[in-house]
Amino acid sequence: MSDVDVLSPRDVPLGGPRAMTVRRTLPQRARTLIGAWCFADHYGPDDIAETGGMDVAPHPHTGLQTVSWLFSGEIEHRDSLGSHAYVRPGELNLMTGGLGISHSEVSTPRTTVLHGVQLWVALPEEHRRAERDFQHYVPEPLRIEGAEIRVFLGSLAGQESPVPTFTPLLGAEIVLEPRATVTFAVDPGFEHGLLVDHGDVRLAGTLLRPAELGYVQTGTASLTLVNESDDPARTVLLGGTPFEEQIVMWWNFIGRSHEDIVRAREDWANASDRFGTVEGYPGDRLPAPVLPHATISPRGNPPRRRPAPAPAPAPEGHLMTESPAAPTVERNDARHRYEILVDGKRAGLTAYRDRGEQRVFFHTEVDDAFAGQGLASQLVEYALTDVRDLGMRIVPVCPYVAKFLKKHDEFADITDPVTPEVLAWLDTELG
Repeated sequence: MSDVDVLSPRDVPLGGPRAMTVRRTLPQRARTLIGAWCFADHYGPDDIAETGGMDVAPHPHTGLQTVSWLFSGEIEHRDSLGSHAYVRPGELNLMTGGLGISHSEVSTPRTTVLHGVQLWVALPEEHRRAERDFQHYVPEPLRIEGAEIRVFLGSLAGQESPVPTFTPLLGAEIVLEPRATVTFAVDPGFEHGLLVDHGDVRLAGTLLRPAELGYVQTGTASLTLVNESDDPARTVLLGGTPFEEQIVMWWNFIGRSHEDIVRAREDWANASDRFGTVEGYPGDRLPAPVLPHATISPRGNPPRRRPAPAPAPAPEGHLMTESPAAPTVERNDARHRYEILVDGKRAGLTAYRDRGEQRVFFHTEVDDAFAGQGLASQLVEYALTDVRDLGMRIVPVCPYVAKFLKKHDEFADITDPVTPEVLAWLDTELG
């Protein structure tokens, strides 16, 4: 049985007055990439009558490809290459923005329910300045016993997509029949991720619930999917050879260094020819957000965690004494804080409020009885790591958190400045 890591989604509001919430499983601290797949947003079913649908003004991309795949609804796509296309269920739209491209995405008036995934693919160093490109492909559904498959990139179950890729990739929608069990032969040189849209699905024996993504490392020659539901279950299977390069991801840009990101942001802000112009969108383009006041560090996948070795047995005749329990940290969502516990007793906390994608920390304290044990540092390090895992950003209103960040630049790429707008919002939030 394969070892499956379960990556849980976090809700992320896409900005603007008509914000819609998506469920994001990539990237996160536990996994930055699966093959060259570096970003996965899963949204809907979204009732357009209630939410207003999708309206994303022209915005830039560098160093990546966008992969749009819908289950229902329709999105109008315009880009600076001059492409004007529609994203429809079961149809692949793949846009390449190597050196630079810009595009807009708007759900059409005839759309009633919007539901699908938005995926990004990181371009390798030798191709990350590739020319702009746009591909549209409609894969034929392949019916096998227990499932229906649409392969939009790569190959699976004898079906192959003709769309070229810059690294070996797999992308396929798999709809499992009720209670069906299906086994697929896969490339053992690939790592794989299975995103569940709806239904309860076991991947290599591990149960995945809707919006969860199961990760399987290389070395696996087959994957078994089991639909535990009485209704059809829909999934998206992603795969590829491990992407060995470290990348810097910020906003809509992928680079290899902080300087790459700074240059791309400046080019967009100055309306350079690098990203071109999107024609036909009835509105202004999106402004770039403010860069963090620190260097953004490249990231790759963390090494796979191994269990700690069992302690050596005590020498014969040696009396074992029980050592005190190590401190533990827990996130208390109901009270908007992280708590550090010693022997089950709360010893300190750091409090926050969430402002969109930002987690605003405003107070940290440790009880006097536990002072001098380094608990505040352990508490805050855990909290900031959790923020990264959730795909959120840090705003250090709390003086202790701000001081901690000055000594720990590994969080610089997800830290935002404390602005008057944030402080005014926090005052209102705390009453």
